[in-house]
Amino acid sequence: MSEYLFFAFESDYVPYRKLVIGKLPRVDLVTQSILPEDFCLKSIEIKLTALPDNSTYKLSEDKYGCEIVVRPDTIVYLALSIASKLQSDRLNITNFLEPGFADIEDLTKIKYVIPKISKIITSLDNLLLHYIDLQSPLVMQPVWKTVGKTSKLFTNCLDMFVWSDFAFTRLFFDVAKRKLKNEESINRYTRTVVWLAKMLYDFGNSGKFNHQLIIDSYTYNTKNDKAFAINGLNTYAYMASSELREPRIKKEEIKNIFLGGGQNYLSPERRFDAIVLSNPEIFDESLKDI
Repeated sequence: MSEYLFFAFESDYVPYRKLVIGKLPRVDLVTQSILPEDFCLKSIEIKLTALPDNSTYKLSEDKYGCEIVVRPDTIVYLALSIASKLQSDRLNITNFLEPGFADIEDLTKIKYVIPKISKIITSLDNLLLHYIDLQSPLVMQPVWKTVGKTSKLFTNCLDMFVWSDFAFTRLFFDVAKRKLKNEESINRYTRTVVWLAKMLYDFGNSGKFNHQLIIDSYTYNTKNDKAFAINGLNTYAYMASSELREPRIKKEEIKNIFLGGGQNYLSPERRFDAIVLSNPEIFDESLKDI
């Protein structure tokens, strides 16, 4: 690791400020280079997830999956990640997305949006497919694996998955597509598609978008506390791998991650913190057989 690399947690990614109207939300992690000059390298959202989740803990171990809960700010950074790559192709963005937004009388009204959802999804899918080679990391997803719903960690218990910005869209796009034919209202997954498409459409037209106005205006009778959540039964199809079945980092390595008695400063109300504290043998070998 470079000695000039700095990790800024809960910070905004300064290069994106010029792409939004209003205050840029904070992202979980911004990597920065502090020498020879101070500048931002990358913004990363972090989703620490338990394996298994409530929907898969009764299944066999090889079918365990993780629930991912996504906040609206993650969708803002998803839109910004895509938009930042296409600043010289703004007209192309508009051309791709125009079929989805053309002739919508009122985008805030469910009855006018539902007939256009299929076109919005298709036009945004076409845009992403056209620029697929530009995808880059967006979300870092560490997983920690326990025996069912217990607090007992497996010997192989920690690993990391990284989602690109384009790949991350599949989590809500695919659900929105499946529900398309049977829905008479707009669910969280479909609403998230509308949010992302509208942010990019506005960026294509003006070079900026007002993320807060979009999120607050297009609610469709659903709270904005989260964008969406997807359980382990549904994430399994995307994450199924040897690393999910048997994470690469062993439990004994945790003592090399929490250094200097750092485990004593954990907050037990936080789920992973509680799991670490529930496995004291990690830090005290005399407790291994207890």
